[in-house]
Amino acid sequence: MKKVLKIAGFVFGALVLLVLCLVVWINFTALPTYESRSIPVSVPTDSAALALGQKVVQTECVICHMGADGKLSGAQFTKADNPFGEIWAANITRHPEKGLGRYSDGELAYLLRTGVKKDGIFAPFMMVPNMSDEHLGALIAYLRSDAPLVAASEADPPAPKYGFLAKALMKFGVYAPKIQEIKPVEAPELTDQVAYGKYLATAVFSCFECHSQSFETIDDYVPENTPGYFGGGNPVEDKSSNIVHSANITMSKDFGIGKWQEADFVRAVQTGQRPDGRVLNAMMPRYASLSEAEVAAIWAYLQTVPVLENDVQKLAKQ
Repeated sequence: MKKVLKIAGFVFGALVLLVLCLVVWINFTALPTYESRSIPVSVPTDSAALALGQKVVQTECVICHMGADGKLSGAQFTKADNPFGEIWAANITRHPEKGLGRYSDGELAYLLRTGVKKDGIFAPFMMVPNMSDEHLGALIAYLRSDAPLVAASEADPPAPKYGFLAKALMKFGVYAPKIQEIKPVEAPELTDQVAYGKYLATAVFSCFECHSQSFETIDDYVPENTPGYFGGGNPVEDKSSNIVHSANITMSKDFGIGKWQEADFVRAVQTGQRPDGRVLNAMMPRYASLSEAEVAAIWAYLQTVPVLENDVQKLAKQ
């Protein structure tokens, strides 16, 4: 009996030592880095392309990168008590050293396609692997433009202080780029309403990222593989660091938007007003720049998404 207990003690001690070594490795060793490259990209300068890029920047980039100076100079994304750690969105103005001015067009395109920054660190929330080449070029064109929003700013947000969870996800490859051949990406035609709606909701405006189960389990490459796809419940920090659970926007009649009409959805997306007159949480961007045809395409696609009976209100009360 004593021999068995002794062996058990050795095994337990070995396991404890292994866990401690693993914790030390995760917490105190450097994050993995990847090769930063430059890829071919066509950056147009015509007014239509700039307007297209402006639509993406003003609806997506401003959410994280809007600074106190009214430019995309960076802001605090999460506080230190967040499981992911204290993370600041970067300065993405045209500043030649502190902003995107230090990137060539090709390097910036690679960052947006893969999430790999110039220093080799992976930035998962900067990744748009399924965005069309047209949208990508227009986005870069606007970031390079003389628009006041991207005028050079001296702001220098702190480097991320990742928490244990984020470090573990990065080191075990859960948060890691898929370095693969960069192939041309074309958007579906607007006339193919469902396909175009899916493209907008996943590749351009990334609606599924907030409106699924968790940021930790997002599949940027195959969005429909994301757990809780469009079923909401993702805990999102608002500007005061309070937790807001994203809405279920599947066609559940009890817990989603299954009782809404298309016009209700268009109004909610463009203005933030629900059919019952209530106003959507400020964390939901107002997509006033989207045309009714674009919002209608997203609505058409949501009709095809599997319904999830996820009671987000119940989560909010817990």
